[in-house]
Amino acid sequence: MSVVGSLIFCLDCGDLLENPSTVEGIEIECSQCQAKYPKSKFSNLKVVTSTSADAFPSSLKLKQSVVKTSLGRDELKEGATIKEKCPKCGNDEMHYYTLQLRSADEGATVFYTCTNCGYKFRTNN
Repeated sequence: MSVVGSLIFCLDCGDLLENPSTVEGIEIECSQCQAKYPKSKFSNLKVVTSTSADAFPSSLKLKQSVVKTSLGRDELKEGATIKEKCPKCGNDEMHYYTLQLRSADEGATVFYTCTNCGYKFRTNN
């Protein structure tokens, strides 16, 4: 028998053998050449697999480095301007920005800052 990863092959014909844990009896028999192997040889068999970081390249992984996951304080100060009434001073113009803080299937959180008094509040869409 020859072991490659978690696959076990017959030494006589190279056919793939049954998984020892699914075979009844004390022997594993090759379905092609009928060679027999004792199951006891597989009792302490331990399979360990590993892959390198670049083993499975994908276009999504390549884009990971260009995705911005956080914003700096300076980027959040202004945001876009919208005609929205400030609940504190009544000013009709506010800066706003949105962030996806909850699950992707839920709406984004909108952060508002009054351009006049600096009052801040947020809403969940």
